[in-house]
Amino acid sequence: MSTVIRRTVPAIVLAGAMMMATTGCLSGENASAQSDGDTAGTASEWSTDTLSIDFATYNPLSLIVRDQGLIEDVLGDDVTVEWVQSAGSNKANEFLRAGSLDVGSTAGSAALLARANGSPIHVIDIYSQPEWSAIVVPEGSDITSVADLAGKSVAATTGTDPYFFLLQALETEGLSVDDIEVQNLQHADGRAALEAGSVDAWAGLDPIMAAAEVESGAQLIYRNVDFNSYGFLNATESFLTDHPDVAQVVVDAYEEARAWALENPEETAALLAEVAAIDIEVASTVIQERSNLDVSGVPGEAQLDVLRVIAPVLVASDAVQGGESAVNDALDTIVNDTFAVQATEGR
Repeated sequence: MSTVIRRTVPAIVLAGAMMMATTGCLSGENASAQSDGDTAGTASEWSTDTLSIDFATYNPLSLIVRDQGLIEDVLGDDVTVEWVQSAGSNKANEFLRAGSLDVGSTAGSAALLARANGSPIHVIDIYSQPEWSAIVVPEGSDITSVADLAGKSVAATTGTDPYFFLLQALETEGLSVDDIEVQNLQHADGRAALEAGSVDAWAGLDPIMAAAEVESGAQLIYRNVDFNSYGFLNATESFLTDHPDVAQVVVDAYEEARAWALENPEETAALLAEVAAIDIEVASTVIQERSNLDVSGVPGEAQLDVLRVIAPVLVASDAVQGGESAVNDALDTIVNDTFAVQATEGR
């Protein structure tokens, strides 16, 4: 992949440019951006005139990329960047499958589920290794352990990391989803149901979960960082095939955002607080204690190892139509590290 001054040769030569070296990432409004098929100093077009990409409060790097205009600075006026907010991994997957997103952020488990069920997506970058899920109960609850969930109602957003966190947590006590009553609610609605007394517990997600702790006295009764999968930045196969130049710009922007976030944790927390409408104390907890952004952006064996642990849970939950075979095929095909390798070279 490459980064050359935009506006040069037609997109037909994009494949030949894939071997060019990346230089100078996205710094400044007039930064030179090499994209596949571009030749420095001449006028040309990008391979598309629109990019649909999401931002999400569970993906801090997306907030930085959007706030600082890192993608727009490179693409300029030739490409319209459409930002769509994802309320959860399930929503990002819905948008990707429907074609209303080119690039979307999910948990690794949710991406594996989507791929196994036929959604043509690849993970192209890793944005975090978070501890963003836990089992939450209201202040003063008699529920103090996972075992106490038997026969109780639990809010969870199916198809997301907190849901699969819940299934794994239940397994630790010999329980299954059949031993509880799952209320399928979007993350924010799960918190509301917990605080209203409509459910007994909630499989929470940060930053909503951290806000519930501070603002409502909610208690985390079960935490296990190993049951959380990585943050996956996913793109549709058609987008990667047809527009690799723009895909490279996106991943380059993410890697620049990661470097900025690591150097500016307080500013990153302030941005999260603003977008999520939460207290700065809550946002700081999420960024500094529960979001590990200092990980390689290149997807590979570290993420697949986690997904291999989650895979049997997916199969057992009957969430995948093709069963074990479909999950194994998804594990074999979900990773596309081309863009992240190029973006991280020399960093």
